[in-house]
Amino acid sequence: MDQHNGVGLRAFGPQDEAAFAATRDDRQGRRFLPLIPGTTSDYTYAITAAGADHPAGGIELSHLLPGRGAAEARFWVGPHARRRGIATAALRTLSERVFSGAPGMPRLQRVELLVHQDNPVAQRVALAAGYTREGERRGVLPAAGGGLVDALVYARLAGDSGEPAERLLPDLPGGELTDGVVTLRPLGEDDLAFYTELHHQPDVVATSVPPAPMPLERLRQRCAHAAAAWLAGTRADLVIVDTATGVRAGEIGLYYQEPPTGQAMIGYSMLPAFRGRGLTTRAAQLLALWVFAETGVARLIAGTLPENVGSQRVLEKAGFRREAYLRSRLPGMAGTRNDDVQFVLLAEDLLAQASGGKLTQPG
Repeated sequence: MDQHNGVGLRAFGPQDEAAFAATRDDRQGRRFLPLIPGTTSDYTYAITAAGADHPAGGIELSHLLPGRGAAEARFWVGPHARRRGIATAALRTLSERVFSGAPGMPRLQRVELLVHQDNPVAQRVALAAGYTREGERRGVLPAAGGGLVDALVYARLAGDSGEPAERLLPDLPGGELTDGVVTLRPLGEDDLAFYTELHHQPDVVATSVPPAPMPLERLRQRCAHAAAAWLAGTRADLVIVDTATGVRAGEIGLYYQEPPTGQAMIGYSMLPAFRGRGLTTRAAQLLALWVFAETGVARLIAGTLPENVGSQRVLEKAGFRREAYLRSRLPGMAGTRNDDVQFVLLAEDLLAQASGGKLTQPG
């Protein structure tokens, strides 16, 4: 048995069938693991932890391509053993074994993972085990309800360090940001009803890019895949919550368009009942403070339609400065084009405001 931080791998046996089935028999297991058989691979292992021989989960290699030195790995951990780093340790152990050509294992140069886009837990395991997100593969994983869905491709090469790559967008401290009046937390699947209501507001639709109602399936995907986009470092979608009541008031998003130049963009929308109370300004300031403190962003930009004076006031109160007027930058209705008024906030500007006591104070 190989061990890594108290987590071991041993060969799968017939005695493990019932335990393997039990580790997958929960909502998450039934959702993401219907495609994982227990015995079809020649390289299937029981994951053990804390010195116990009873399986905490399983891991296997499949789709071996000896000529390329490549294979696909799959892993799972039962609900009783999750959030303890067991899957990460097991994936590290398996990777190190195949890269070193351990006895009884194929010697590989590449191990690949295919992960559902709405499975951020498995994505976090992949990143923590030193795997790199390489892209997406269309129609490759069975969906729990039937059919095939797209998957994210993560891979680790024999020459990789195995250390987790630094993320462009780290997690929020404590999982949220708050100033006592508004709270920002990541968008998730449970926000679909709110998100649908927000994105069917006529003025929200009119200021969207493009200015058209978002189909329900796209709204669902935006909520379900928000965590994956955050982990990839491309965007951070957050819900603006009225702290006093806990009610969802709006959304604010960070779109990391240009990591090489350190420029990102924000966008926001509010439900009508929460407008005119300064909540959007507070949300923009909260997000900007986190962005400049925790990421490599140096320039934060935002754009509004010329006639959207309310949004321009929000940005000005949050410390943004009008920087440019871009003609015909955005798609409009019926093939037309809209001008875009752009604002910018720099880290030093926000620091100057904070030191001068000009930031919005909790009230």
